[in-house]
Amino acid sequence: MKRTPNTSHSFKWSWLRHGVQVVALVLFAAPVLLAGWSLFGVSVGGDDPVSTPADLPFFGSLSSSTVGGVTLLDPFGALQVVAASKTFELDWLLAALPVLIVYGLVRGRAFCGWICPVNLLLELVDAVRRKLGLKVRETPVPRHAKLWIALAVLVLSALTSFPVFEAFSPISALNKGIVFGAVAGVWVLAAIVVAELFWGHRVWCRALCPLGGFYEALGRVGMVNVKYDREACIHCDACRKACLADPSILDPVLTERDILVRAGDCMACGSCVDACPTRALALGLVRSAKPAEAPAGERVEA
Repeated sequence: MKRTPNTSHSFKWSWLRHGVQVVALVLFAAPVLLAGWSLFGVSVGGDDPVSTPADLPFFGSLSSSTVGGVTLLDPFGALQVVAASKTFELDWLLAALPVLIVYGLVRGRAFCGWICPVNLLLELVDAVRRKLGLKVRETPVPRHAKLWIALAVLVLSALTSFPVFEAFSPISALNKGIVFGAVAGVWVLAAIVVAELFWGHRVWCRALCPLGGFYEALGRVGMVNVKYDREACIHCDACRKACLADPSILDPVLTERDILVRAGDCMACGSCVDACPTRALALGLVRSAKPAEAPAGERVEA
């Protein structure tokens, strides 16, 4: 028996997610302010000595941070350094491993959905584009392209002896720009906003971001998944329209071949859950056995 649409959900994952994204920005900015420094690399002036943010229990950026004296590194950034330097240090692995384990247990692209400041900015751009009535292509670039771009970044880092993505990362343009006043990646960020407004919906996050490609490769093993209730679904397509990652990742469940959204691309953002009028989708800690057997000649997409 089909459920009737119910649009009065008392809880929205997007509310919690946006709160976490803002808290992440504030968390990185707070040590700089607590030390008496200014954001955006602006000098506070004066001749009196000020404390160093690095002396506080937490300090850093999304690339490298210290928490209680323990160094944490972005795993993809660490791979770039390994490729660029042609060396390997055990300390790099130990610093990247906790981050890798956390996102591996949760879901790789949860970083993209819940932490990345570019995603937060692009949701605002989404709202502006809708307000202006601008129409863009849904998938101008295949979503798996970012996997190859991530590999290309590592190869180029090895060839140039420089961590390539760090030179143009729009994530740094926001995170490090706010905290330290860094300008690396600002031009890329501007280009992404223009592309989002006039060319393709989520083209950077869905198909071009190498960090997203790295986490997509990790994404299928996470414990946080979207579960599908086939009996409740009315096939209104609201979930596909709301998906921040790529609507195609919902196909295996909507075509009645599976009960979980397993694609490594899933950000576990909850947008599809919020959009569903019958609560046929739910986000939570859930794993199940193998996907349902696909009809002959078809396959469940990763």
